[in-house]
Amino acid sequence: MPPSPSAVHADGGRCNVHGAAIAYRLQGPVDAPVLMLGNSLAADLEMWDGNLPALGQHFRVLRYDMRGHGASSTPAGPYTLELLADDAIALLDALRIDKVHFVGVSLGGMVAQQLAARYPNRIASVVLCATMSNQAAPAAWDERMAAVRRGGMEAIAEATLQRWFTPAFHAEAPQALAAVRRMVLATRPEGYLGCAAAIRALAQDALLPRIAGPCLVLAGEHDGAATPAIAQSLAQRIPGAQLHVVPGAAHLPNIERQAAFDARVLAFLADATAATGR
Repeated sequence: MPPSPSAVHADGGRCNVHGAAIAYRLQGPVDAPVLMLGNSLAADLEMWDGNLPALGQHFRVLRYDMRGHGASSTPAGPYTLELLADDAIALLDALRIDKVHFVGVSLGGMVAQQLAARYPNRIASVVLCATMSNQAAPAAWDERMAAVRRGGMEAIAEATLQRWFTPAFHAEAPQALAAVRRMVLATRPEGYLGCAAAIRALAQDALLPRIAGPCLVLAGEHDGAATPAIAQSLAQRIPGAQLHVVPGAAHLPNIERQAAFDARVLAFLADATAATGR
């Protein structure tokens, strides 16, 4: 792990890529390796606020909003995972960043598979968290998308929070839960629908053997969507991938079990930076 310099630089803005304005924030030691973070559906870059103090001690952290989310623009959908991955690479090009470590949660993990397989020269290592490589329940996505078309994000907000976090977190962390609820409700329905279409069409099994760099697959112990069994299957099909289950977490371990998530990711990244020299 590189030392943490005292000088810290923060930057942010929007870059025009592939017909979208992609919002980003770049924070952390200016001479440290770059760590790029990919968000879940119905989330923006603020989903990483709690992780930034730990990750930013050792990495220059690049957070961004996928098209249709946060401060990024919302071009007409539907979107594809290929397009979302190309957005990320175009953002790196615009910022003149050659190579990054990439951590993706849920939708961000699906994008991460695209990046690691299609752009191996740009991805030093990858963490695939709470994600999968094929869509086993397209009907569920049809229902969610129909609900959003009828009633906006309010129609799915509570069900989303129930899937994302354990009952214990709902009881113990009302302020954190309220912040996530605001983030979900702030998502534009058109952006949600555009990215949800990409998840509904998920079919990336063929990409997995092409992921050659260091890879960590993470799952929440109580995730009912991207289950530990799904994570195990994912890791088994990626050469050399590591697997770790985060105790006590559901679908967003980086929020629900922040300290455990940060510790495991940083340990993996320490080994990856030593192995890759980046």
